[in-house]
Amino acid sequence: MKTNQTDENTSLLSKVPEITIYFWLIKILCTTVGETASDFLNVSLGLGLTGTSVIMGALLLIALFFQFKAKKYIPALYWLTVVLISIFGTLFTDNLTDKLGIPLEVSTTVFSLALALTFAVWFSIERTLSIHSIFTWRRESFYWLAILFTFALGTAVGDLMAESLGLGYFITGLIVTVVIASVTIAWRFGLNHVLAFWIAYILTRPLGASLGDFLSQSPSNGGLGLGATVTSAIFISAILLAIIFVSITKRDLITSPSANVETNRKRYTALWQVVLALSALVITAGSGYYWRHTELQHQAKISTSSTSPLGDLSSFRKIAEDTLSFVREGNLSAATSRVKDLEVGWDNAEARLKPMNPSQWSSVDKRIDNVLRQLRAEHQDPAACKTSLESLILTLDAQDPRR
Repeated sequence: MKTNQTDENTSLLSKVPEITIYFWLIKILCTTVGETASDFLNVSLGLGLTGTSVIMGALLLIALFFQFKAKKYIPALYWLTVVLISIFGTLFTDNLTDKLGIPLEVSTTVFSLALALTFAVWFSIERTLSIHSIFTWRRESFYWLAILFTFALGTAVGDLMAESLGLGYFITGLIVTVVIASVTIAWRFGLNHVLAFWIAYILTRPLGASLGDFLSQSPSNGGLGLGATVTSAIFISAILLAIIFVSITKRDLITSPSANVETNRKRYTALWQVVLALSALVITAGSGYYWRHTELQHQAKISTSSTSPLGDLSSFRKIAEDTLSFVREGNLSAATSRVKDLEVGWDNAEARLKPMNPSQWSSVDKRIDNVLRQLRAEHQDPAACKTSLESLILTLDAQDPRR
């Protein structure tokens, strides 16, 4: 009786890289590109959220086809797939938030449950979640599905912290870095390596996204102002150099993948570590969210003015006026670029403004969404863009009785 056919295609070499410092470096670079490249394609090139999602989805399917077809780990193919799934994961979350109006709290919860379910089914079938065991078609399917949910979840968590809770890109990145460092220290002291890997993998998404936003966004929006184009070019170049390096040196190659199933003792140890780690993350995140949310509500009560329910909105009105001027001049490209400042600024101010007067905030938010939809339409209608901007300016003026 043959013993080498107990599973499908077990003779394949590992399809993923070894976990080295190069892996984490390229992973963070890829997550940063996922954030900035989606903005570049969506806004700078004017493809719009839907157009960008369709194109990136098609490219991702093509990359996955060749990735599954490959018989071994190919650095260029693997990391191209990671870059594309990073962009698509970002767009996945952005579509839910910007097009469907689903709160980031809901997206975070849904993606967390989806990822937990993926891991549960994966483990129940394969009895391991180790990255060193990815050498069958089925395991690779679970692996890439989990990767997609980690990117979508990381995007939701990063946006929730930086925008909805008003922490900003730098503070969000700093908090995530501290958590990753804590997980690394815990791993050094005996934390299950598979658990440590997946926690770190999830958290490098908001870390990279925060880094990308911090570099690309304008100073008025809390960034350094490099822009999505320059930031994307820098990080794509860095990714290419890193891939060339590992391709030549073979330093991230898993030479002997392991199919060993963990012993009952190891499973028991890993199980209670999973329970403790998840409990700590849920309690810490829940407490932090409650504290920050309460603080924002308190600040809103103090800041609320009887003459202006949302405080000073002059900066948003100025951007809307600038955008309207570009539309009237027939320069829709400049208008689309300028309105990005309105989107980012409004998102960053949500944590401060929404608690002041939720109904008034929603009224303005709907007008801004309509402006973005018109300016990012596949076939822009100058008249519709002009009307949406004028409606927004009127709504902003209605918040200030002095006008």
